[in-house]
This record gives sequence, C-alpha cells and structure tokens, in this order.
Amino acid sequence: MSAKKKATVSLVLGSGGARGLAHIGVIHELQDHGYEIRSISGCSMGALIGGVFAAGKLDDFERWICAIKKMDIIKLLDISWGKDGLVKGEKIISSLIDLVGDKVIEELPIPFTAVAADVKNEKEIWINSGRLFDAIRASISLPLFFTPVKYKQVYLIDGGVLNPVPIAPTFNDNTDITIAVNLGGPPEEKDEIIEDNPPSEPKLSPLSQKIDRFVNEMRNSVKGGGEKGWGVYDVANEAFDAMQSTIARQKLAAYPPDIVIEISRSACGTLEFDRASQMIELGRRKAQDKLSQVRNHGRA
Repeated sequence: MSAKKKATVSLVLGSGGARGLAHIGVIHELQDHGYEIRSISGCSMGALIGGVFAAGKLDDFERWICAIKKMDIIKLLDISWGKDGLVKGEKIISSLIDLVGDKVIEELPIPFTAVAADVKNEKEIWINSGRLFDAIRASISLPLFFTPVKYKQVYLIDGGVLNPVPIAPTFNDNTDITIAVNLGGPPEEKDEIIEDNPPSEPKLSPLSQKIDRFVNEMRNSVKGGGEKGWGVYDVANEAFDAMQSTIARQKLAAYPPDIVIEISRSACGTLEFDRASQMIELGRRKAQDKLSQVRNHGRA
C-alpha cells in the first residue's frame, strides 16, 4: 500500500511581537502531523519566522532565540536618536543574517511573501522578491519602536497595521488547504505555559540599567497594568493590539481559511522574547488541539 499523500499547505503567519514565537511550535506540529508547507505569507513576527523557515534555518533560529536572555536583548537594541522610532534594527537584522545567511527571496525553496504597510497611501505592500531580510525588516517595523524602512521611494511600517493575518497573498496557491495563525486571539486569564526558572543575570552598567528599565517598561506596558497609572506606551500598545485583533477578525471573516489556530493576545507581551521556549510550546499545544479537532470532524 502506498504511503498517504501529504496534505499541502499555504501557511499564513500573523503579527504579534514575541507571541509570534508560537509560530515555531505550530510549524513543528504541522510537520509532525505530515503536512507539507508549500507557501508562506506573513507579516511582522510572522514574516520573520516564515522567512527563516523558508530559508531552511528554523532549527538554528530556534536554538538561538531560546538561548536569549534579557541582557542579550539589550545588546541588540541600537537606539535611534531620530523622531520616527526608538530602535534602528540594524543590529538585530545583522545578527539574523549571520545566523541565516543573506538570502534572496526568489531563491528560497518555499515561495514567501512578507507584508508591510504603506500608511501614507493606505496600502498593503507584498514583498516577494529581493533580499529576504530587507523584506522582513520592513514588515517588522512596529510603530513607535522600530524606525520605518524606505522601500521603492515609500516608507513602510509593520504590516499588522493594515493586515495582521495576511491571507490574500495565498489566494492563487495550488495547495490543498490554507492554515492561518492568528496571534490576536481573545484574552485568557492564564495560558497553561510551563514557567522557566532563568539563572541570575550579570550586574548591569548604569547605561545598561537605563536601557533595561526601558525594555521592562515597554514589555510591561504591552500587558497593561491595571485601571490607572497608564503611560503613553501603555495606551499606544494596548490600542495597537486592540486594532490588530479587530482587523484580524474582519479579515478572517471575509476570507476564511480552512483552519485557524489562535494564540491569545494575553499569552505574553510584545517584547518578551526571553520567553521563547514557553511560546514555542504554546504554539505546539494550540496547533495540536486544533488539528485534533479537525481530525475528529473529518476535515483536512
């Protein structure tokens, strides 16, 4: 008897900061269940994870990101002294190129599209050619945090501003099913995530302490503290999360994929990249639960 043919997948990876590390767990679970990912569309963190996977370097990236501690995050922040964003992002992109290689999208073994936003002209920009990390850098340009990226005479920011779950680039794919991962799922009281016990970190210099406070303030502001005491970043980040979640619901209703895997937007803060292993495990569990439901209902 011949082996069962693998179901081919168009994979759509949404935006959501550090929650996007759950995409790694989702990809692993899909592969473990025999799905063959034939194309990827992603924005923001979804573009980063999708691009790294399309380049064949997801395992290397996973080892790297799981080893990151708070101090490592601080070292990757190259502060911008301009008014258009706090971080230039050159150090982060340079580190990723060292890890993955300076790839060209057209040469990737899996078709890949990164989605960014041209807010001046109110347009999504689909980037499916050129240098991979130029496309990723444009797609991850979170407003207020990263500086915008100039691309073909326009400035681009995070694709999640206009389309946090970019399904449309997959419409012409010749695949069996479309699977979307939405990082803006409804808030939950507490996700069942295994807590890490990280080792103590080295004493920081006065400058590093200032940057460390900045990172913590940004991270904590994304979560929202309570009913009072909100600062500008609390409001901006809560508003951005709410906006993305609303747009995602509209996009998913208008263009429903075959399978939607949802990660709660309360699962972790936008900048909590030192919780990588927890988010990856969460992605695995959410994908496993959804795929079990699909099998039980006789779909895909």
